[in-house]
Amino acid sequence: MGTLSHSKGILFDLDGVLYVGSQTIDGAIAAVDRIRASGISCRFVTNTSTLSLDSLQHKINALGFSISKQEIISAPQAALLYLRRQPDPVCQLLLADDVKRDFLEFRQSDTDASHIIIGDIGDTWSYPLMNEVFHCLMNGARLIAIHKNRFWQTESGLRMDIGGFVEALEYASGVKATMIGKPAGEFFHMALHDMGLSPSEAAIVGDDIDADVGGGQLAGMRGILVKTGKYRQGYAQASAIKPDLVIDSIRDLPSLLGL
Repeated sequence: MGTLSHSKGILFDLDGVLYVGSQTIDGAIAAVDRIRASGISCRFVTNTSTLSLDSLQHKINALGFSISKQEIISAPQAALLYLRRQPDPVCQLLLADDVKRDFLEFRQSDTDASHIIIGDIGDTWSYPLMNEVFHCLMNGARLIAIHKNRFWQTESGLRMDIGGFVEALEYASGVKATMIGKPAGEFFHMALHDMGLSPSEAAIVGDDIDADVGGGQLAGMRGILVKTGKYRQGYAQASAIKPDLVIDSIRDLPSLLGL
């Protein structure tokens, strides 16, 4: 309790912390409501790259939460802000169709892109597609990764995430990807700036010891690991990252905040 009782802000990862797929984590809604009612500032941060901001908010609230779009900070939205700072980018969007709707303001090309934006495209990955992106990179395109997660939890078990594809493209082309979502420090600092807090005043709660806990700690926050979602004891114990706290579930967080 001593490490959290003075916290002014909490960043919540979504999938694996508040829900898994379409199933809410037991006690998550009550825990979030209790923390928000106390006056602690909350933001909901996610690397999810399969849903537009509108669809993501609809999914969260359909599960029983009451969260505004202004409280959600997603990696695709951070990518939008990044691209708007670039001079007239021409984009190849390796994104789910729903997310692509948020990027319609940019010119697009599959063969003459200046920026390759990679998110989750499910089973669409193929060798011809990888080779197409490789040729764009060899011709000078920049590689933008929504995130570089290794794996994620679904209702049917763990699934390989896009990190392996990003790594393969980096290795083949020699082009280093610009990371947008967690664990990029700029992503966390954007959320902190939105809350008006310094890193020492906030904590991140996540099921990913690498992207959530490790990224948050590097940004100067406390990192809280939950034993839900993608959490695996052996993987966590083998990691060089040491969480500030490990809790069974998000339902245990209010009491640690002194609520």
